[in-house]
Amino acid sequence: MIKMNNTSTNISNNRDIYTVSRLNREVRTVLETGFPLLWIEAELSNFARPASGHWYFSLKDEAAQVKCAMFRNRNQLVKVLPENGKQVLVRARIGLYEPRGDYQIIIEHMEEAGDGALRRQFDLLKNKLADEGLFDSSHKKPIPQHVTRVGIITSSSGAAVHDILTTLRRRFPMQKTIIYPVPVQGKGASNKIAAAIAKANKRQETDVLIIARGGGALEDLWEFNEEVVARAIYNSAIPVVSGIGHEVDFTIADFVADQRAATPTAAAELISPDRYQQLQKLTSIESRFVYLMQQSLQQKQQKVDWLNKRIRHPKDQLRILKTKLHELNQRNVLSMKNTLTKSHAQTDLLEARMQQHAPNQRVKQFRIQFKNINSRFQRATNLLISEKTKKLQYLIYTLDALSPLHTLKRGYAIVKDQNNNIIRNIGDINKNQIIKTELAKGHIYSTITEINDD
Repeated sequence: MIKMNNTSTNISNNRDIYTVSRLNREVRTVLETGFPLLWIEAELSNFARPASGHWYFSLKDEAAQVKCAMFRNRNQLVKVLPENGKQVLVRARIGLYEPRGDYQIIIEHMEEAGDGALRRQFDLLKNKLADEGLFDSSHKKPIPQHVTRVGIITSSSGAAVHDILTTLRRRFPMQKTIIYPVPVQGKGASNKIAAAIAKANKRQETDVLIIARGGGALEDLWEFNEEVVARAIYNSAIPVVSGIGHEVDFTIADFVADQRAATPTAAAELISPDRYQQLQKLTSIESRFVYLMQQSLQQKQQKVDWLNKRIRHPKDQLRILKTKLHELNQRNVLSMKNTLTKSHAQTDLLEARMQQHAPNQRVKQFRIQFKNINSRFQRATNLLISEKTKKLQYLIYTLDALSPLHTLKRGYAIVKDQNNNIIRNIGDINKNQIIKTELAKGHIYSTITEINDD
């Protein structure tokens, strides 16, 4: 029995036993980390809004439903009035309510399902342009620090242009404004907005462009989500500030623009200095300038006083200069004497050295050497001529001994045919052939009458 109990205890110690709380906590972790944020389109039902301000409801379709929660900090941003039976599009994450072990969806964003298609289209274009680099900060042009000419691209009859002009006049009325009126909603509006941007760039009459319109639903702002507008902003050589909708509204134009403002009024404030602040700056600069001028004048006056103390009477100055000139003259005379003394000493030294190396002795030595060399050259030349003469006579004798003429002188003759070829064999001639016989003096032409080969 004791042995069995020990075994049971060991087995129990080796088991990983979960509590319910631990199980729910780890399931929640798996759900929240295993699923990214999701877009879900469904029908809203069982809507409840307790005193805490959080929303609790269900999302369902024809075959299933799921519990949902949307906390107060997120549902305050929702423009949709939640009603049972309404088709909605939500962005959510998966979660688990640990105390009850209920699987639920935590809603981050909600809009009517009608906006869902536009939202998906918005996301597709946004991702496309982001991949092309249209949103990169490296392409953003800086807003000029001092803007004197402002171009406004918006509806001439909307509230946005009124807000912008009012803000510019209030903050800095010296700025020049040019309005490029365009429709900001409806068919073809995006092309006209893009054309206005191109027109402003062609004219080059503004330092910065504001593209603006008042707030509205997603479809109201849609013209600013069109690709043609985005590319026109990107290709603009003039910096572009976007002030579209309210602070929570974002359009493709906002991402491409060089600077995004939350509202049209904020866009006007962004590019216009506050005249009161500018006046304060000018006042501060003026005070600083006056202070620096006073400091400079005081320093100059002190320097003048110091120079006045150092000024001498012209007679005193002349006397000092005369004394200085006399000293310089004495120093110059002394320097000249020292220079002449050194020059004489150096001349004497050079003369003594030159006497030691006089050329007379060298010339005598060269003459003796020349005579010796000339005598040796004459003897060598005569000896060489004698040797060459003997060798030449020997060669003449040898050549004469080997010469054919010498052989002919001893009574021999050379026989040639009509082609002047030497006949060495009897087979080289024919009967009646004319042959030529060369003697030591002269030659004989003969005709062969008989050939004897003995």
